[in-house]
Amino acid sequence: MKWKKYTLETTTEAVDLISASFAELGIEGIEIEDNVPLTEGETKGMFIDILPELPPDDGTARVSFYLDPDQDPEGMLKKAEECLDELSAFTDLGKRTITESETEDKDWINNWKQFFHPFTVDEILIKPTWEEVPEGMEGKVLIQIDPGTAFGTGSHETTQLCIRQIEKYLKQSGTTGKPDGSAGGAQILDVGTGSGILGIAALKLGAAHVKATDLDDNAAEAVQDNLKSNGLTPDQFEMVCGNLIDDPEIQAWAGEEQYDIAVANILAPVIILLQAEIAPHIKHGGIFITSGIIDTKEQDVLDAFAKNPEFEVLEVNHQGEWVNVTARRR
Repeated sequence: MKWKKYTLETTTEAVDLISASFAELGIEGIEIEDNVPLTEGETKGMFIDILPELPPDDGTARVSFYLDPDQDPEGMLKKAEECLDELSAFTDLGKRTITESETEDKDWINNWKQFFHPFTVDEILIKPTWEEVPEGMEGKVLIQIDPGTAFGTGSHETTQLCIRQIEKYLKQSGTTGKPDGSAGGAQILDVGTGSGILGIAALKLGAAHVKATDLDDNAAEAVQDNLKSNGLTPDQFEMVCGNLIDDPEIQAWAGEEQYDIAVANILAPVIILLQAEIAPHIKHGGIFITSGIIDTKEQDVLDAFAKNPEFEVLEVNHQGEWVNVTARRR
């Protein structure tokens, strides 16, 4: 099925008013393009570390929306024009020209699956749930993942760095037990869990229990689906949506001095904030594994750790342009 795409040339000051008004008409899926730089507050919690270079903000913006044939495109477009007539009395709409184009009806949410295939991280096999175990890899530790709309297939360099560190420090700690929660297993805190891949990897490698947080509500559904795919239960992997950095309820839920290993694959600015808060949740001698750090931000993260008397940096690892920093709570 073909969709009609309409792009309105307008001003940045009119964007919010136009978007709200179009939503009231029943127009959904609005896209906004402008050259206004994102603020620090807007990028907080987003998976963005290097912002695109934009041309100077000239006050113009483009508002695009899509209509399918069942929505009576001509009638809806007429209503949109009438709406703009009314709004022009309150704000500068700029050019106010609308151009029409056509786009294919594609399953954008699932199209990425064609690029996700089984791969290994040392002796661990990570594969999508919809593919079979490749021949000759039957003996590897198996992790099956369908991230849905959450972050984390395991293929990104930062995820692989974290998995290797989890495996290393589980072995060194001597706290590996069976992934059924039996005595002796390590306690794991996974901050920004996404699809749950790091917590699941920890359980598959012998940890006993995982507590995890994420800001994205989509992560909760993805985690539950991936637990089932890996034969794990919610008793082994508890998750809440919230911010460990500044939410007292989430901090209380995490508990104090509970974890042998904490892991956070987020972003450098968030890691810098998190390292100041997370220490009380980790056991003395426990390990804090971090990644999501682009190499240009490596020194900023190391400087933050150096100022924190709670942590001693043990090692720094690189894969491509990404960095892992692993520290121990004193």
